[in-house]
Amino acid sequence: MSVHDSTSASLLERLKQRGDSAAWDRFVTLYTPLLYHWLRGSGLNEHDAADLVQEILAKLVVELPSFDYERNMSFHGWLRTVALNCRRDLQKRKVPTNLGDADGEAFVPDPLEAFIEREYRDHLAIRAMHIIKSDFKPQTWQTVWDLVVEGKSASEVAASAGMTIEAVYAAKCRVLARLRQELQGMWC
Repeated sequence: MSVHDSTSASLLERLKQRGDSAAWDRFVTLYTPLLYHWLRGSGLNEHDAADLVQEILAKLVVELPSFDYERNMSFHGWLRTVALNCRRDLQKRKVPTNLGDADGEAFVPDPLEAFIEREYRDHLAIRAMHIIKSDFKPQTWQTVWDLVVEGKSASEVAASAGMTIEAVYAAKCRVLARLRQELQGMWC
């Protein structure tokens, strides 16, 4: 499990205590790279992403002391929401309101939300691929992995596996059908 998959409840409790600079240093060290990655992935340039990370951290200094950690809830999800809201606020500041709807609000799709969603789906798909790996012969698995994940051409994969192109595509259909079955209902 990576450091970003879960946040220790004890660290969150320590952040509630004003003046625990060691807890804040640890939190900033853990989460600054993740926030920066999310923001750069949403299309922000280096400068804007760095500025927005600072804005998010300043907001967290205010909000984290009152954050109630619940074991069944995801801190990652809450942090994502805070980041999305800060990104939306930045968009509102940068978009002229005369381009919007009747209320003066401009509709601009949120690139951070799209990036996080795409990253979530990619992560989930790769993890599910590893879970279903044992359902297939090693050659079938490697063929589909090379084709779908590694991005190799069907002719290249067929040649290296000693298969026909049709057999490569048939293997891809079987594995992807099993993957869809594994992920059914999880894309919501």
